[in-house]
Formats: sequence, structure tokens, C-alpha cells
Amino acid sequence: MKQLLQNLRTGETSVADVPSPTCKSGMALVSTAASLVSAGTERMVVEFAEKNLVGKARSRPDLVLQIIDKARREGLLTTIDAAFNRLDQPMPLGYSSAGTIIAVGEDLQGFKVGDRVACAGGGYAVHAEYSIVPKNLLTHLPEHVDFESAAFATLGAIALHGFRLSESQLGERVAVIGLGILGLLAAGIATAAGCKVLGIDLDPRRVALAESMGFEAVLREQAVETSRKCSRGHGCDAVLICADTPSDDPVTLAGELARDRAMVVAIGAVGLNIPRKLYFEKEISFINSRSYGPGRYDAKYEEKGCDYPIGYVRWTEGRNLEAFVDLMAEDRLDVKPLITHRFPIEEAPQAYELITGKTKQPFLGVLLTYQPDEALKAQRSALPVNASGSTKQNPSTCNLGVFGAGNFASAVMLPAVRKVPGVNLKGIVSGSGLSAHHAARKFGFEYATDDEAKILDDPNINTVAILTRHHLHSDQTVAALKAGKHVFVEKPLALNREQLSAIREQLQQTENSLLTVGFNRRFAPLAQQLAEFISQRKEPMIVHYRVNAGYIPLTHWLHDPAEGGGRIIGEGCHFVDFLTFLVGQTPLTVTAHSIPEEGRYLEDNIVLNFTFPDGSLGMLSYLANGDKAFPKERVEVFASGRVAVLDDFRSLEMAQNGTRKIVRSRFRQDKGHRAIWEAFSQSIIRGTPPPIPYDQIFGVTEATFAAIMALRARKTIQIGSEVKCPDCP
Repeated sequence: MKQLLQNLRTGETSVADVPSPTCKSGMALVSTAASLVSAGTERMVVEFAEKNLVGKARSRPDLVLQIIDKARREGLLTTIDAAFNRLDQPMPLGYSSAGTIIAVGEDLQGFKVGDRVACAGGGYAVHAEYSIVPKNLLTHLPEHVDFESAAFATLGAIALHGFRLSESQLGERVAVIGLGILGLLAAGIATAAGCKVLGIDLDPRRVALAESMGFEAVLREQAVETSRKCSRGHGCDAVLICADTPSDDPVTLAGELARDRAMVVAIGAVGLNIPRKLYFEKEISFINSRSYGPGRYDAKYEEKGCDYPIGYVRWTEGRNLEAFVDLMAEDRLDVKPLITHRFPIEEAPQAYELITGKTKQPFLGVLLTYQPDEALKAQRSALPVNASGSTKQNPSTCNLGVFGAGNFASAVMLPAVRKVPGVNLKGIVSGSGLSAHHAARKFGFEYATDDEAKILDDPNINTVAILTRHHLHSDQTVAALKAGKHVFVEKPLALNREQLSAIREQLQQTENSLLTVGFNRRFAPLAQQLAEFISQRKEPMIVHYRVNAGYIPLTHWLHDPAEGGGRIIGEGCHFVDFLTFLVGQTPLTVTAHSIPEEGRYLEDNIVLNFTFPDGSLGMLSYLANGDKAFPKERVEVFASGRVAVLDDFRSLEMAQNGTRKIVRSRFRQDKGHRAIWEAFSQSIIRGTPPPIPYDQIFGVTEATFAAIMALRARKTIQIGSEVKCPDCP
């Protein structure tokens, strides 16, 4: 399918042929008929992308400080790689569209194939021939509401939410500052609600357009006087600021137009330096409107379809979308006069030349139109990216198919894998199709697809790397083993014992397939030196691993037990594995303690104490209450008269017999991502055992489950035991 993309590094806006997205649970696959270009949000993105590196840095000094901190912690070269990878990611543009549902995902209720819908949401209602959209960002279209009008629904919901925040009532006077699309939609909504509207703009053409649509409108210099006359000297009851400017003038003007104790709502992006005297004397209330209603920025609402009860939240973003469509269906609002330009999706870059002012043409509503191939429907596709002849599966090579093309895959794993001799990059799959297409072109895969079966059924692929989100790992691992593939699965291997048992059983049934987990830290160069340094110990050892993991919001997907597994299972397994690697055995027991969470943390300020069969002790301090400017990881080892300190995989200090030696990696942090693939690929090519023993892979995963049991039960847990805990994995 064709999709419009923005490259943040080069500034190029282009239309690419990418695989169509996969219909997911709770979502609909929509064939797009029209989408609206946002002259505000999307223009800012394009203008930022077109800046050189110095210009980008000047416009986002906050990001520059983050980069500097990262360079201090992880090294200059590592930071440069990460920064350029971020900029190189293709950004899908668009967030307001309309079309027809051609497939529905599991658990999607209220929608069916053939329904005409308006769609909302960045990353969902994108400028593409096909898109997947969650339930709460969809609304049905009556037959007589055309797709072009429906494409305005998202901006209409933004205007409607801002109007609701003003608490305007029938007969009140509402001023609208800024008569672009947002302002004219707000004016139309206020009129439909029985308010008297005064529109204000700097552009005479927009003032004239507002008047032609039936609104009273004036230029900026006439605004205060006109407001006094039409309000009998009282001023406006509410002022909606819909302008797009860094200037503070709209906020100042709003204060001048407003009556005593009026309401001012900023819907557009404007300067927010409020003149205190003016607002103080009138006791004006000021609200910054947050997009298109309650539910916005709530992942449970937008992504998982968890609606708010109507008795408690009358107007969610979804219900605002629906209400705006109803206004058009009832002929109380007509958006057709706002349409000034139409471009087919193939010519979409011309639309951005227009909205960024390069063509010097006036514009307002800019639509992209689509004529997708009806034969495509919901079928999945595999697009060849790099021409090369197919080769049958060769046991002397590692022919790789990859599940997942997100930031971790493209920033960390794939750059490491492509440098490994004997690994041939064949196919890559992702749910969106877009990220797979980009990764295929960047790293040299032969094809990209949105269909996992394409990878599993490909006879030229003998190895699968699973780099998707945590909740997908176990099912994808089992499927790949069933298909007779070798499997590399990024941590964690599983989120609960049921999943882990399914993998163990399938591995036992599968002949000649190797499995490994992305416990890369044990393969890091400094980790290998550390292991060698303590290899001759004659007595048990004590290891302390401190992890300054940093705070993440409670709404982050990693905290979700069903999707991320929580931070100990989802990430802490890395560090449990490192303790296991150093000791050479899986732990026997675990105790756990945490500080009070007080509504801010969620089982991520934990001290875990492990015992090992040889008497060794391991302590893991996983902490979310620190500061990210401080290094993330530190390992201290005491064994047989030797002391070693591994500091964030940047330096290793070793002390023995009164002497100290320090090994440093000055410019790059190396956590072993390439080395683990070198080891795994050699196991495949040579037919040797996997690089991490299976008892350690499964034992480490069991240890994380036991750690959560120990924390919740407040007692020592025997790892691998069947202790019952209703809230444990």
C-alpha cells in the first residue's frame, strides 16, 4: 500500500510502498477514502525535520541535554548511533481520516466489515491507503455524510472539546481568535449550540470566508471595539483561542475581549505569557484545552478500548467524534467551504510544499484522496525490498527471519546482527508493515511483510529472531519451534509459568532446533574478562548488582502484567541471568523487600537476595527512585581474595594480592548484543549446543516468577516450587 512518511533526519517527505498493516485485536482495518492534512501539527513536524542538526538542536534544547547525559553514561559513539537511529525512523503523518472497514480484529464489538467510519489518532488515522484503528477512535458515518467531510472529524472533536471547556450556554457571546480550520470549526460548533459568534483574524481572506459562512468576523484591529458594541459593553462570555503562533498577542487580546469572570480557552498552540493585571482585574479563568477530550493520552482508553462510563464522563474523545459527525449529519455544520485543495496520495508531498509556504499559495482545508485496489481487501503482503536470488536453507549459514521492527530492533539488535558473519537477513515482519519496510531497506533484508506465517513458512529461513513486545514472545516462540526454526527470543522468555511450560514442552518435541534468550550481558567483553578473573575461585562468592533503572509512569506498558509482565519479569531477568552466569549455577531461593510504593511505584524498588547451590549469595537492587544522570548498572564481586567492580559496562576494576587493574571502554558501551549473536549463529552453523544452557534459561525465568512471589508473600521462596499465590505469575 502507499503511505506518506516523514524522515526526521533528511527532512524528506515521501510516499512509500509498504506492507498493509495487520488487523489486531480490538481494532478495525480501514480502507481510507480521504484524510485531512493538519496545517498546524503536521507543518511543525515537517519544518522541524527540514532543519539541519544545529537547527534541530536549537529548537529542542531539552533533547540536547538528554543526549549529553546519555553520552556521559554510555559513551559518545553509542549515543551518536542511538540519536541518528531515532532521527532515521520514518514518521507516519496524519491523524484524521475516513473510510470503510474491510476487516475486524478479535474482540472488536459494535463495528463490522462494510461500515463507513471516521477515524482519529496519531499513528492510527494516518495518511495511508489502509490503517488499523482502535474501537474508541472510530465512529460510524451516516450514509449522507461523505468521506471528505468526515475526514474533518478529528479536528472537529478538538474544537468541540475546547468549546465544551468554555461552558458556554445558549445565547452567550463567544469570540474565536484565529479563523483557520480549527477556528472556523469552533465558530460553527458555537453557532450550532445557539451562541453568538465573533470571529477574529489577521487575514482579510479568512475574515471574508467566515462572513460567507454566516459568522460575524473582523480583523484584529477592529476586534475590541466590535466586541464591546455587540455585547452591549460587557465583553464576551467566552473566548476560544484557535490561532497558531508563538506570539502572546492572542492571549492578551482574549483578556481584552472577555467580560468580567469570563472563560478563555486556548485550543491552538500560542504563546502563554498571561498579562496578570488584565486577567486579575477581571478574574478571568484560563484553560489550556488538551486535544479532543477525556481519554486522550490514556493508553487503556485509546489502545485497549476501555471506555469511561457515560454517567461519569459524558463527553470522551470518542463521543466528541460521534457528536461532531452528528452535527454534519443533521446539516447544522457544513465543512465543505473549508476545502481548498485535494491531492491524490501519490502527490501528497505537494500538499506539504503547500502548507509549509513553499508555493506561496493560500490554503485552508487540504485533503488527500485514495483509490486503493479493491482486490487487496485485508490480504497481507510481502514486498521485495532488495533484489537477490533465493537460496534453499543451508545448514552452514544462519538464514534469519525477524519478528518485530520497533526501536529496540532497529537501534540495537539489527545493527549488531548484520555485522555477524554467516547471518543472512531474509525477511522481517511487523504489525504495522511500515517499520518492517524501513528496517528491510536499512539493514538489507530481502523482503518485508506484515504476515508472520510468511516468515514461518519460508523454506529459505532456518532461524527466527523474536523482537516483539513481551506478551507475544511465548506464542511466537512456540510457533517458530513448531515450524522447525532455531529461535532467538528477546527477554523475557515468558510472562508466567503456563507460557514457560508451553515453550519447554515444544522444545522437547522439536528436533534439531536451538533456542536462546537475549541475555546479552553475559557475552559483553568486560563481562567475559570478569568471569575469567574469578574463574579460579575456591569458595562461594558474593555478588551485588545495583540497577539504577529509572522511573517510568504507572501507565507504561511494561507495568501491565498481561503485556509487559512488570519490571522484574520484563527487565530484571537480565540481571538475574548475570548473577547466574557469574556463579555458574541457577539460584535456589529468593527473598524480596521493597520500599512503600505510595501510588508512585509498582514493584520496581526492590532488593532481591538469592542463594545458590554452592553457597554463593547474590543481591540484586532494582531501583526506580534514582536519577538517570547517574550510571545505570554496577556489579561488585567478592570471591576468594579477589574483588571486581564492573561499572555500567564501561569499566572493569579488578583487585588481587594488593594490586589493582582497570580496563576501560571510553567511547562505546558494549553490552554484548553482537557477541551473543556470534555465539548463537556459530551454534547453528556448527551444530553445537546453544550458547546459554537450557537449565539456566528456564531457571532464570523461574527465578523472576519466584521473586514476585517472595515480594508479595513476604517470605523466602524455593525457586521452581509450586507455591500458590493468586496474584503471582
